[in-house]
Amino acid sequence: MDELKSLKVIALMSGTSCDSIDAGLCEVGPDFSCRLISGINYKYPVHIRTKLFQIFRGDASVRDICQMNFAVGKCFADACKLLISEFGKPDFISSHGQTVYHYPFDNFLDNISLKSTLQIGESSIIAHDTGCPVISNYREADIAAGGQGAPLVCFADEKWFKGQNVVVQNIGGISNATVISKDALTFGFDNGPGNLIIDYCTNKFFNKPYDKDGCIASSGKICESWLDSLMQDEYYFKKPPKTTGREYFSPSYIENALKFAPENPSDIIATVTALTAKTIVSSYNRFIDNQFDSVIIGGGGAYNKTLMKLLRAYLPKHIDLKTHEDFGISNNFKEVMAFALLGYCCWYNIPNNLPSCTGANKRVVMGKITNF
Repeated sequence: MDELKSLKVIALMSGTSCDSIDAGLCEVGPDFSCRLISGINYKYPVHIRTKLFQIFRGDASVRDICQMNFAVGKCFADACKLLISEFGKPDFISSHGQTVYHYPFDNFLDNISLKSTLQIGESSIIAHDTGCPVISNYREADIAAGGQGAPLVCFADEKWFKGQNVVVQNIGGISNATVISKDALTFGFDNGPGNLIIDYCTNKFFNKPYDKDGCIASSGKICESWLDSLMQDEYYFKKPPKTTGREYFSPSYIENALKFAPENPSDIIATVTALTAKTIVSSYNRFIDNQFDSVIIGGGGAYNKTLMKLLRAYLPKHIDLKTHEDFGISNNFKEVMAFALLGYCCWYNIPNNLPSCTGANKRVVMGKITNF
């Protein structure tokens, strides 16, 4: 292996909410530390975003997916070029891509497993337009090794928080936890819908993309009977390793749940916000055996004041509730920083999955390198 050196990396992430492409220029060190130099939220062009949501709903053809693979790659490249124009070229670009389908189940066709995942955002376009090597397609190697291809951020969480007894909790479109202990293997899982159902209902009833600061939720009242009903979904009882996504908590899933919702739209937002908080805390009670001292929140959910208040109310009083900012890590760009680290490890051929989190049968090097 080459001697490890500090490298400059532009990392790209577009999550389940598809609200923007998060792009961050990071410096990753030989000790696996990661410093965010600058980050931007690059908005998708409106028609591109609309087409992506058609794909999410299953209203797209193979041609649509083919075209969007290259169009999203162009958007990713344009986001990189904004950072490059200010800071110069990085050593390489690390792109998570835009997930359009994730199927982590061991179903079989002709005795062949159908477990699979698909992230679009053609790396050849990014490499050509920026003149930089690009590392992409991380999840496939873990799935090939029998894993679920997620959660992957656990690898970074372990590097950055090892030696503590903490739960590192990301709340993006989907909420996912990494459980780190002084005495046990790190493990992680998806808790359930993070902002996904909140955003859907906020858009449906208030014509807003998300509930800024949790203001709408704070004006409503939690419908406890509906919340109890929502909490009975079988996913919440399934043991880790487990992952989920928009394919499961789909628009049809949400619309079916809304048939039993309270009449007041603000009460709906309050209740689905409580659902996110309660499913997170209930997953700790079900699946985490070891003692932990703190929960460290990252992702967009960290900015939802009502969600944070509910988490505080549902958690035992002796558990500290913190955010990534308390540790010098950006709440907004934490996943970007994680994929900068994953790319760094791929660059140096260092295994970068955690089988205890994904269920893979061995450590593998995730990521494919595209040269320009």
